[in-house]
Amino acid sequence: MTKKVCIYCRTSREGMDISRQVNELKEVVENNNWTLTEIYTDEGFSRSTINRPELDRMMEDAFSRKFEMVLTLELSRLGSNLKHMIEVVETLKSRNIHLWIKNQQIDTSSISGMMFFSILTSISNYERELISERVRSGLENCRRKGIKLGRPTNLTPEKEIKIREMKSEKIGLNRISKEVGVGVRLIRKVLSDAVPCETQIHTG
Repeated sequence: MTKKVCIYCRTSREGMDISRQVNELKEVVENNNWTLTEIYTDEGFSRSTINRPELDRMMEDAFSRKFEMVLTLELSRLGSNLKHMIEVVETLKSRNIHLWIKNQQIDTSSISGMMFFSILTSISNYERELISERVRSGLENCRRKGIKLGRPTNLTPEKEIKIREMKSEKIGLNRISKEVGVGVRLIRKVLSDAVPCETQIHTG
């Protein structure tokens, strides 16, 4: 019997061509003579969005073991952060379902693949935490110097990070405003400003 696999793909903007991801992974399926049982595609969802309809459907199907392996193009297509990615992998493994990531050549059915996955997700999380720490440090530096930031209290450093991340994925301002809970006018100001006091931090 051939291995039953499914494909998961995601784009950060609606209207983006998702067929490239699908075709690349279908080619992998064909080259390995696997059986493709389902294709799950979430279109218009940023990496930071945890609740995605097709990802949720895929995880529900995992409990029925409709497939033995999940194929995705790259690490960032799947989880929103380290905790989320580990939760997804652990849930799949609890049903004896493995994860195969094409671009990073990760196969969690092997010990080395699982170790490599853990290393990559740790690095990814470290980078995100580093950005968050720089923003918090910059804001604190401004406060110590008595610089008025002019930002509403609901704009936290975490929200500012998310705004910049979503914009870098070319997500529209209205969508960002809805997800983050910050007005479009303020989002424009965040995007037009440099990271608060960042220059002062690095130049002294």
